[in-house]
Amino acid sequence: MDEQVFIFDTTLRDGEQVPGCKLNTKEKVELALKLEALGVDIIEAGFPISSPGDFDSVTQISKIIKNASVCGLSRAVQKDIEVAGESLKYAKRPRIHTGIGTSDFHIKAKFNATQDEILQRAIQAVKWAKNFVDDVEFYAEDAGRTDNEYLARVVEAVIKAGATVVNIPDTTGYCLPYQYGEKIAYLRNHVSNIDKAVISCHCHNDLGLATANSIAGVVAGARQIECTINGLGERAGNTSLEEVVMVLKQHKHLGLYTNIQTRMLNPISREVSETMRVPVQVNKAIVGANAFSHSSGIHQDGFLKDSLTYEIINPEEVGADGSKIVLTARSGRSALAHRFHKLGYEFNRNDIDILYNSFLRVADGKKEVEEDDLHQLAKAYKPELAII
Repeated sequence: MDEQVFIFDTTLRDGEQVPGCKLNTKEKVELALKLEALGVDIIEAGFPISSPGDFDSVTQISKIIKNASVCGLSRAVQKDIEVAGESLKYAKRPRIHTGIGTSDFHIKAKFNATQDEILQRAIQAVKWAKNFVDDVEFYAEDAGRTDNEYLARVVEAVIKAGATVVNIPDTTGYCLPYQYGEKIAYLRNHVSNIDKAVISCHCHNDLGLATANSIAGVVAGARQIECTINGLGERAGNTSLEEVVMVLKQHKHLGLYTNIQTRMLNPISREVSETMRVPVQVNKAIVGANAFSHSSGIHQDGFLKDSLTYEIINPEEVGADGSKIVLTARSGRSALAHRFHKLGYEFNRNDIDILYNSFLRVADGKKEVEEDDLHQLAKAYKPELAII
């Protein structure tokens, strides 16, 4: 039987940490409702102690979200956890997300502490959080660079203290997919009480590996992925929600599924881009403007014969406008004939052969040949065949 991978969306928290992406409470509430409609399982609504505005946002989101869990972030600090608990008091499914750095980089440089001291702080943070909510997620910050044996000790201890989810972040985007997968597998095999908690992947994209690492994590046994719309987030960003969801949907042999309504992916991508004022790169997987565009003649010819030759996803499945045949100097005769036909012109093969030479002269001088250019080519060639 297929198993569910829970989608933990942190667009409103980690995604908002992109410079210039600050959201007000109204914007956060509107996006939270869209995320719930999308089918997100957990919405990380903010970092309540960080500012009065964020506290208010988490509180307001808690009041309106009916189906998804609402999560507030905290450090392993009692005041943080108390404020997070207060902000979540109206939530139907509240979760506190607390934790501390576990790598030697963090233990020594950031906290000037020992492994044992950090272990005790981790346990205490979970116990404090359990006073406010039943659902406590613990994050071992920089787990990607944490020694596996020590990480296993921390994970076992926080689960014993009451953590229901253990987050294994590759905070710096350092891990290679096989390393991250092996880390998750190590925890599955060396933490005696691991069956009492969900393992979560939280990967950053510093080396462009966030999606690959998250997939490696769930293949190894994690059952939650933390991600953002459009891959927004600190530095190079977080795992992209639309990418991991569609990887799991396409690779059904993995036996994993999510509850995401994939036809909403492109519409919510555009909304997040507009609200946060961050354009989506044109070649972005799934939601980029060129995700379903074809300009090479070889690709266009194959696609026009059978779309599966060059598209593994139906654009409608992810709410995209549809496939596009873009005419450039690299395009071939079949693409040119296709575009003329779409405009209503009936040219035979001989006509296209003649028109193609004229087309190439235009294409060599432009990045893209537009509809107006095609009308002019048609009229110049055979005015009596032109319908416009």
